[in-house]
Amino acid sequence: MTASRIECYRLSGGGNDFLALAEPAAQPSPGQIRSWCTRGLSLGADGLFVIVRSGTGVAMSYFNADGRAADLCLNGTRCAARLARHLGWTDGSVAIETGAGTILATASGNESVRLELPPPRTAPQRREIEVEGTVWAGWFQEVGVPQFVLAWPQSLADAPVVELGRRLRHHEAFGAAGTNVMFARFVPPHRLELRSYERGVEAETLACGTGVLAAGAVAVAEEQLALPIRALTAGGFELEIHGTLEDGGQITSWGLTGDARLLARLELEPGADHLPPPPSWS
Repeated sequence: MTASRIECYRLSGGGNDFLALAEPAAQPSPGQIRSWCTRGLSLGADGLFVIVRSGTGVAMSYFNADGRAADLCLNGTRCAARLARHLGWTDGSVAIETGAGTILATASGNESVRLELPPPRTAPQRREIEVEGTVWAGWFQEVGVPQFVLAWPQSLADAPVVELGRRLRHHEAFGAAGTNVMFARFVPPHRLELRSYERGVEAETLACGTGVLAAGAVAVAEEQLALPIRALTAGGFELEIHGTLEDGGQITSWGLTGDARLLARLELEPGADHLPPPPSWS
C-alpha cells in the first residue's frame, strides 16, 4: 500500500500520543510503523493502533513505536474507544478486543473514557534487581504487558528514569522480552505519582496506563493506598483507578478512567516513510 492513500488519525490519552488507522486496506508493516512513529523525522508517536469493526464490538491491534506488536496499551485502548465513537461505530459503550482479552470501554462526551478490565491474575511479586552493585527492590506485575514497579521514596522530579529505567528494562532477570519500569511514589491515602520508562519506545513517556494499574495493584497489596486511586503522570493528567476488593484485600474487579482526545485527521504522504539510515560518525 502507498502512504499517500492512507488516512490516519492522531490521538492522545493521558500523555501517550498515538497514530491510528481505521479499517485500513492492509496492515502497516513494522518498517512503516517505525518510520511514522519516529519523532523529528516523521509524524512521531509512542505507538500506533489499528481498529476494525467486529461482531462483538471493535477489534484493536496495537504496535509500539519500534513496530513490534504488544498485547495491551490501556491509554491506547481508551483512544480506540474515543475514535470508534467519533466514527459512529458506537454510541459510547463498546467491547474492545485486545491481545490481552476483551475490555469494556465507555466514552463520554467530555473526553473521558472509562475502562473495565478483568482483575489481575497474580499478586505482585517482590523482586530485588542488582544494577552495577546496587540492589533495587520492587515488584513485578503483569497487566497485559510486564511491569516492574520501583517505589521511589523521594520526589520524582529528580528520579533517574532514563538512566536507571533503561538498565532495569533490559535486565536479564526479566528475560528476552524485558519489562516496562515504573517509578512510583505513594502518597496516602489515595494518591499515586508515576514516571514511566517504556520498552518499545525505549525512552521515558508521559504516561503508561498499564503501568498505572500495575503500580496501583502494588499499592493496594502493600496497603500503601486505598481505592479509588488518583494517579498523576508526567504529562500532567490524572488517571483514576477504581475497583472492588474482597475481605482479604484481593482485587476482584478494576478499571482505569482518564482522558482520550482526538487531535487530528491526517493523510500520510510518501515522505512519511522515507527515513535515512542512522548516521555513521567518523
